Amino acid sequence: MGAESRPRGDPVKPKKKSQSLWIIALLVIGAIAATVWWRSRTSTPTQAYREVQAERQTIALTILSTGGVKPETRVDIKPSIAGRAETVLIKEGDRVRKGQTLVWMSSTERAALIDAARAKGPEEEKKWEELYRPVPIVAPITGTIILRSIEPGQSFATTDAILAMSDRLTVQAQVDETDIAQVKPNQPAIIILDAYPNEKIEGRVEKIAYEATTTNNVTNYNVVVIPLKTPDFMRSGMTANVTFEISKKEDVIAVPTEAIKSREGKSFVTLPDPSRNPKAPPRDVEVALGMTDGKLTEVTSGLKEGETVLIPVATLNSAQSGTNPFMPSRSSRKR
Repeated sequence: MGAESRPRGDPVKPKKKSQSLWIIALLVIGAIAATVWWRSRTSTPTQAYREVQAERQTIALTILSTGGVKPETRVDIKPSIAGRAETVLIKEGDRVRKGQTLVWMSSTERAALIDAARAKGPEEEKKWEELYRPVPIVAPITGTIILRSIEPGQSFATTDAILAMSDRLTVQAQVDETDIAQVKPNQPAIIILDAYPNEKIEGRVEKIAYEATTTNNVTNYNVVVIPLKTPDFMRSGMTANVTFEISKKEDVIAVPTEAIKSREGKSFVTLPDPSRNPKAPPRDVEVALGMTDGKLTEVTSGLKEGETVLIPVATLNSAQSGTNPFMPSRSSRKR
């Protein structure tokens, strides 16, 4: 008989296919392990800095408040008798002296007589004008005309305020009770009007109210600020922002406040390595501090003028800026 034949129902086992699956599985596991290793190796944070110079600066402590432009003394001018304006000699904004004639007026009786004489001819009109002289309205104080509501030929009563004057314009600022102790008479102040935001007006504190006003549970004191020189564009009723200068230091070494670090009750700034080696880590130097306005801080010792100070700006993960070992290098890409 011939050689034994394999039974027809017993198939040959696929050994080669099984080995291929094992190889693929090992490759996938290796790729995952390599990726985890790469990410763990490159996950160290890299601190970025920006450089600033220690410079001589002026630091001022200030208090901010809002207020409005108002005349210190307002005088409404009303005629002593009813009548009609014959000649108006001033306009709004004019500076006038006490006793200066502002308006020539006729009483009601004179106006009626002159009108009747005018109907009879020029000679009759002239006769009555010489017999009955117009009455002057004069300035009660030295100051500025801030309101003119009368025109030649217009009639008025004794209750009508035909003119208004002020001796000088002031800014009345509202200062919170928590800050009022730091505001003193003759203290410097800067006035900026909402209508002219680029114009700074120097002023000084004239007086501080003894009585407070409370609105919506906020207690304020009225502080009167006098401009050292009143500009022509300043008008009564304008809204103003007032900065009160509490204290000031000039020509001091200062750095941005964000450059200051505190640790264990001490203050430090970060400086680059003296060799300027980019791979060398920066170093913290202890400093003594003086005045601060919140943005700038005075450094009284530990730092020299012109020294470079580092300010941290961001923390970047180097893995985000690195390359994946399974991706082609950026430098190898075709451009």
